[in-house]
Amino acid sequence: MRMSASEVRDSLRTQLWPVPLAAVVGALALGQYLPYLDKQLDDHLSDAVSGLLFGGGPEAAQLLMQTIAGSLVTVTSLTFSLTVVTLQLASSQFSPRLLRTFSRDRFVHMTLAMFLATFVFSLTVLRSIRSETSDGEGFVPKISVTVASGLTVASVVALVFFLAHLARQIRVETMMRDVHLEADRTIDRIFPDGGSDAEPDRTHPEGRAMFVESPVSAFLVAVDADAAVAAAVQSDAFVVIDATPGASLIAGVPCARAWSVEGDGIDARSRSELEAGIQASLSTGFERTAAQDAGFGLQQLLDVASRALSPGVNDPTTAVHALGHISAVLCTLVSRHTGPKLHADDDGRPRVLISHPSFEDLLDQVMTQMIRYALDDPRTAGRLVQMLRELCWVAAAGPRSVAIRQQLAPLRSAIATAELSTETKESLQRECDTVTEASAGAWHVS
Repeated sequence: MRMSASEVRDSLRTQLWPVPLAAVVGALALGQYLPYLDKQLDDHLSDAVSGLLFGGGPEAAQLLMQTIAGSLVTVTSLTFSLTVVTLQLASSQFSPRLLRTFSRDRFVHMTLAMFLATFVFSLTVLRSIRSETSDGEGFVPKISVTVASGLTVASVVALVFFLAHLARQIRVETMMRDVHLEADRTIDRIFPDGGSDAEPDRTHPEGRAMFVESPVSAFLVAVDADAAVAAAVQSDAFVVIDATPGASLIAGVPCARAWSVEGDGIDARSRSELEAGIQASLSTGFERTAAQDAGFGLQQLLDVASRALSPGVNDPTTAVHALGHISAVLCTLVSRHTGPKLHADDDGRPRVLISHPSFEDLLDQVMTQMIRYALDDPRTAGRLVQMLRELCWVAAAGPRSVAIRQQLAPLRSAIATAELSTETKESLQRECDTVTEASAGAWHVS
């Protein structure tokens, strides 16, 4: 199983080490080159330029470099500590699946890179400072020491902005906004505008399909459609990837099917090559990502809402806000072509069917979880009904409106048995009536 270039980039963006490591390597190279440049330009600098550079002796330069290196270690430790505390807070209070939002924050990456680069540069320059002895003259790399001082000032400024950024990022509204934006980008990538929702034929000739088993136990992160089509063309087969991105694969359990396009059986050699090609087209990982997982963003928002409604947190306002974001994501999906995607070869012949959730699947995912957790609070219950009303208005009289209205029956039943006052239940039942009215273009204003 291999990863595409976009998946590699996404994986690297969620790691804290790549950008700081690159900065450390760059600081090492700069710390070696600048002292050499100092030696070459030492006697050729004008008085005006020399007046802007460090003017102390070797002892002062060594003390300054030592001070910078020591202070940057402390500041870097503080930054890491604050980042870890933020990750713990987000995980425990909101959702552990929000950690990817923090770990891919470029501001955090660049701040850590600035601190570590300044520390490494100062240590490297410190090696080139020599005091005057009987064996030779002293040497102070004025340009290098001045650059180190400038990097230190920049690091102090970066620390101030980092603290302000962290205070903003730790807010649940910011986290939900980031998840919402990422969900929209995923939807644009998987479900572009236009198309038809007609369900492709998944049936295969009786007894002629071969099942492709997953070689590992992991989450399906993405499917390389081009690689799957190439494998299908080589064996003259039609392939159905039954597992959707985000699904949990179990080693030895079928995740795909294939059969001959001509209706004949697939010989043993072709079966082996086709199975290897299909398995190679599947990218797996230890966690779900937004690469091709259309439901991941919704699940993150659902986790925030569910956690906010738990007795330990008891924050219905956050749950209401999360339902607002969920409604916006679903309203975006109303006009999109969702469900499985059919991929053809160069001759236009259908070759691979990759499973993706339909709008109905994602709506059911939301309603099933929210009916379970959101109906014991009047505000979140009302917001859930309002979400269906908003969806019906956007869907109008289109085919989506039927699936949306079908959610009313289980919602009404759950409201009837919820731990709410009789007046609140009656009010919610009346609001359910406005959901159907919205499909007909009527928007009731209370």
